[in-house]
Amino acid sequence: MAFSSVFKAPTVTSCLLIFISLASIEITTTKAQLSTNFYSKSCPNLFSVVKPVVQSAINKEKRQGASIVRLFFHDCFVNGCDGSILLDDTSSFTGEKTAIPNRNSARGFEVIDNIKSAVEKACPGVVSCADVLAVAARDSTVILGGPNWNVKLGRRDARTASRSAANNGIPPPTSNLNQLISRFNALGLSTRDLVALSGAHTIGLARCTSFRTRIYNETNIDRSFAQTRRSNCPSTNGTGDNNLAPLDLQTPTTFDNNYFKNLLTRKGLLHSDQQLFNGGSTDSTVRTYSNGQSTFFSDFVTGMIKMGDISPLTGSKGEIRKNCRRVN
Repeated sequence: MAFSSVFKAPTVTSCLLIFISLASIEITTTKAQLSTNFYSKSCPNLFSVVKPVVQSAINKEKRQGASIVRLFFHDCFVNGCDGSILLDDTSSFTGEKTAIPNRNSARGFEVIDNIKSAVEKACPGVVSCADVLAVAARDSTVILGGPNWNVKLGRRDARTASRSAANNGIPPPTSNLNQLISRFNALGLSTRDLVALSGAHTIGLARCTSFRTRIYNETNIDRSFAQTRRSNCPSTNGTGDNNLAPLDLQTPTTFDNNYFKNLLTRKGLLHSDQQLFNGGSTDSTVRTYSNGQSTFFSDFVTGMIKMGDISPLTGSKGEIRKNCRRVN
């Protein structure tokens, strides 16, 4: 046969090239499964269903916007953006809600529940909790004055969660610059992404336990700023641990670039915040964002889209949860 006469056994090199090509196709396909029009036919009204619920929650409490954005961060940094942070503990696993980075601080779960209920009424069994969270994070940013972007969708939900993975995956507020860069790089996020995404701290509040050591023991902090923060954060552990302070001293409920301006004057609330402007490699980026809000907004959008691409469950993996707190 003509076919058999030209066929040659593949060499080791050609097999390797075939494997690399197939692997590349698989990676490309996985990423391609997330798209901005994923629900255009199966749930065309998704965005108009989600935003009013987010708006209502923020109208009642401005802080909810920051809480929802933080939930998205903490979800994506633990085994990818799979809605695992939303799962309650079960007899078979201890979830992420009680991990050190989330315990007594992660919030906004009821808002996600309300959004999911509204979405289920409009499009039953179609939209994942992971995607609901991604859209809610975008809407929260926009409602508080930040940039808009087209959210890539098509994620499916995890069937399990891991407290240990959350403890190890989310950078603590005590992180130094090298630790932050390393963790972000490990997830495919650049150092510039790190600085831009840290700008989410232009909204929201932090607990005394997260900044106590900084305001009492560190020297790269504005003295009057430290004194002000000490007034509601006693030095003794266990006293006033849950007392709150704004991450952005000036406009804690408006998404702007004041966070970076605060870093220039050594008024970063968290140790990890001030590390971005402390004589290191990220100083110039902080200056750029403090001088140009539009540049910050543009880079923040880039970072959010890249973060949303971290290890999504797609295709037949995972499930579409009916209730974000438990598997089907």
